[in-house]
Amino acid sequence: MEELERTFLVKFVPDLSGCESKEVVDIYVPKTREHATLRIRKSGSSYEITKKEPARDNPAVMNEETVRITKDEFEALANTDGKRLHKIRYFYAKDGLDAQIGVFKGDLNGLVLADFEFGDEASMNSFKAPDFCLLEVTDEDFLAGGMLCGKSYKDIESRLEAMGYKRLVD
Repeated sequence: MEELERTFLVKFVPDLSGCESKEVVDIYVPKTREHATLRIRKSGSSYEITKKEPARDNPAVMNEETVRITKDEFEALANTDGKRLHKIRYFYAKDGLDAQIGVFKGDLNGLVLADFEFGDEASMNSFKAPDFCLLEVTDEDFLAGGMLCGKSYKDIESRLEAMGYKRLVD
């Protein structure tokens, strides 16, 4: 299945009160691969394994295969020696926008990204980012989940500062 998505650095967090949210824990394997494409995920009370790879030369278009698993299966697989990522995902729906705003926790605390998914390429290409978005980073590999996992904010801080990003603290 193809996924059409654009990702942005957030310059300020919009009002998320009243937004649905869920805790997301990702484990990327193998740990030895710089950009792992296999992910074991806990997303709220759902669990899955996903393989996600670029579909074409456009990083906004990905081939994604997902298999749902049980909590017991997740817990058994969670012992896998993989790179981890922890965030709270907020579902922001306002003024015709549907965004998933990821507020990173743990070692990446201070990083906030907004993802927008689209039903077709025309909608994706004509999209105008809202004012809370600083800069599109869809093409920035270092901000992909598989690359962020296992890193700290300090590891990416200089690259973020070069983009004009200011750390957002809870």
